Amino acid sequence: MTINDSRPSATEPTAHAAPAEHGPLDPDDEAVEARVAQAAAAVVAKTTGHAPTAADVDAERRFGGLRRLHGDRDYARLRAARFCVVGLGGVGSWVVEALARMGVARLVLIDLDHVAESNINRQVQALGSTLGMAKAEALKQRVADIHPGCEVITIEDFVDEANWPALLGDVQVDGIVDACDQVRAKAQVAAWARALKLPQVCIGAAGGKHRPQDVEILDLSETTHDPLLSSLRQRLRKFHAAPREGRMGVRCVFSREPVTRPAGVEACDIDGNLNCHGYGSSVAVTAGFGMVAAAELVTQYVKALARSEKTSL
Repeated sequence: MTINDSRPSATEPTAHAAPAEHGPLDPDDEAVEARVAQAAAAVVAKTTGHAPTAADVDAERRFGGLRRLHGDRDYARLRAARFCVVGLGGVGSWVVEALARMGVARLVLIDLDHVAESNINRQVQALGSTLGMAKAEALKQRVADIHPGCEVITIEDFVDEANWPALLGDVQVDGIVDACDQVRAKAQVAAWARALKLPQVCIGAAGGKHRPQDVEILDLSETTHDPLLSSLRQRLRKFHAAPREGRMGVRCVFSREPVTRPAGVEACDIDGNLNCHGYGSSVAVTAGFGMVAAAELVTQYVKALARSEKTSL
């Protein structure tokens, strides 16, 4: 297991800092400021040979659209969020992309796999220039270019029922997306998050599907047409005391679209981890799963903070 921690330096503004106050800008002024910021970043990159650091970035220009969408309070909550993503493949990598562009404070990225050429059709960090790199490290570099103030902790390991949550060590998170494909690991993560009442999103199977418009998010008790989630439901009930009736408290991203088997292949071997390597995949679907998951995690997190603040009054 390898753990790498990238933290903003003491001189850099962190995502925990209160956002700067700016008056309203008309569209023309905002466009001018955006061009100026873009030009400044280009100068930094050209003169230093590296991507802009947190000290080079005006967070309000970069993430101000989130403030206008969510309002000051929820924007501040989002900028302080610490999220974990387990599994950095066709879905998990896009979850990371979305959360980085939402300006969160910390991302914990967990995966032991490395970028392969066969990943290029669906994984955001898979490029010709990143082949052979650890997926977590490739995403860490990408996040640094998007959001230099984000603390990125990479854990190069696979989650299983024996190492979770010990794998996190003393790292604190406010929510988690499980995008791995091992049912025992998924059950362990889901049960842990339920016990702590942490916002969580569980990803179902995205392989063999064409239609991103069919992606849904429901409680695990309500999902259908997904053998991975069906096995997860059974395991949580059998080994983790999940309720047999009613809601299970695990929000899942899935699709009822029937799986398309590869042409000329009558069956697809499924191993004990429920992987199905013979199915094809489309970035339109895997990225769609990821975007829905990221949005759901943020919604749960903001609502949980609002409830907590209300009860403490």
